[in-house]
Amino acid sequence: MLLTVLLLAGVFLVRLTDVQVVQADALRGASKDRRSISTTLPGPRGDIVDADGTVLATTVTRYRVTAVPWIAAKSGHVARDAARIGKAIGVDAGTVQAALTADPRSSYALLAKQISFSALQRLKALDLGWLYYEAVSKRTYPAGAVAGNLLGFVGSEQDPLAGVERGYDRCLAGTDGRSVAESALDGTPIPGTDTVLKAAKPGGTVRLTVERDLQYYAQQVLAQRARQTGAAWGSVVVEEVRTGRLLAVADWPTVDPNHVARTADADAAALGSRSFTAPYEPGSTMKAITASMLLDSGVATPATHVVAPYRLQTADGADINDSEHHGDERLTLTGVLIQSSNTGISQLGSRISGAKRLAYLKAFGFGSPTAVGFGAEASGSFGAGAPDWDAQTRYATMFGQGLTTSAVQMASAYQTVANGGVRLPVRLVESCTAADGTVHAVRTGTATRVISKAAATGTVRMLENVATKGWLASDVAIPGYRIGIKTGTAQEADGSGGYSKNYLVSMAGVAPAEAPKYVVYVALSQPTKMNTSQATAPIWRKVMARALQAGDVVPSGAVSPDLPGTW
Repeated sequence: MLLTVLLLAGVFLVRLTDVQVVQADALRGASKDRRSISTTLPGPRGDIVDADGTVLATTVTRYRVTAVPWIAAKSGHVARDAARIGKAIGVDAGTVQAALTADPRSSYALLAKQISFSALQRLKALDLGWLYYEAVSKRTYPAGAVAGNLLGFVGSEQDPLAGVERGYDRCLAGTDGRSVAESALDGTPIPGTDTVLKAAKPGGTVRLTVERDLQYYAQQVLAQRARQTGAAWGSVVVEEVRTGRLLAVADWPTVDPNHVARTADADAAALGSRSFTAPYEPGSTMKAITASMLLDSGVATPATHVVAPYRLQTADGADINDSEHHGDERLTLTGVLIQSSNTGISQLGSRISGAKRLAYLKAFGFGSPTAVGFGAEASGSFGAGAPDWDAQTRYATMFGQGLTTSAVQMASAYQTVANGGVRLPVRLVESCTAADGTVHAVRTGTATRVISKAAATGTVRMLENVATKGWLASDVAIPGYRIGIKTGTAQEADGSGGYSKNYLVSMAGVAPAEAPKYVVYVALSQPTKMNTSQATAPIWRKVMARALQAGDVVPSGAVSPDLPGTW
């Protein structure tokens, strides 16, 4: 018996040594894992702010509410408690009761995905020990649809899906942390046992070049006029001449990032920014760009003569006509822009070879995405065979048909002309400020001289004469300021190699013309009630006037020069 007792004691001693010494660390870790609950601490996503620091996108804390149904059932008051919970969080009592009774033996039931802090306080006041709360992040956009086309939006799990949210996710994304808490026998966390193992780190702040008030105003004016004219969609771009900064990029229709589903159901294309992503044939706003090439090449001046017929049939087989019937007109290059003559610009534009004109177009930024790098941004195209276009396309590209651009590209081209011939990289994002305060400026590239200063100045002076002598002079005038504009009306492609009966109308311009500070570009697609550039005139005038006012720009104090339009 003694020997048996000693043998058993020896076995127990060996086992005890193995458990308490040899395997102690491993068993302790396994035990801890089984009795603890790990929780992810979300790293708050950083803010997106406008040029003045006004918050356009931010992250707020919400709370997920869960329950332990089997404990709730033991109380015997499920229906009563469900009604109290529903009232506290603004949910139908029947829905809460259904979640609690779906599986009465369960240890988990989701009652609400996201509730506010005030709702959380009301729930805690109920003193129901079987309710649990977990902090979660929610993305919110305080200004609603203002700049929604640019900001983009995130998914239900805070994953970036569009716009700046996606393009600058490396700056905005926070770093998640981790905490653990001890669990009870039923698997629920024991209150007061939380331990933070890794603290969450917030994301950085992205500062845009956009000015919120101007953006809001441009969106309102665009939306009102687009509805009046029955347009399918529209764009407004405001660019600062001396910096390349986009002060406003408005699209209609547009998205409210707080309610993405509503926009997706109505118009999925409105979830982004057509100003960046929709390529189209720009029409006669391209004539000013062609004119600047002529001046820079030295083959024409603002006073160069041309006889412009209504219809021009060229020796190489092209057939070109103006928008309205007229006799032969004796126009200068300035007059060609004033009258927006296709036949006039075609004759003068042919003084430059196709290869040289293509090089100019590329230097102006056409055919390539802008420095912004906006998601799904359109590059535009030069038409098949460029620079060896067929005869019809070769002439058409001089007046904005046969090639495609985006609204932002057109604004950038006019910025080049307004800036003395120097194209600046287009800028939408100014900087990223990390959570520790370190500011990282966004690299956008270098300035490029495209045309000479003399050619740029001459082009602006011709645009001034379009503003003072063109058929929309009274519609666009801004008292006290010299302005320069060019209108555009282009047939829209039908998708089968031809043209539809729909038009895209546009207007591009600068102010004040003696020392341009802003470019405003407006485009409306398929305005059924007014298919001329007159549809865009009120938008251009109002937005430019607001930009001049917001920028405290001093009135011109002089009148525009009077250049001859005929000879």
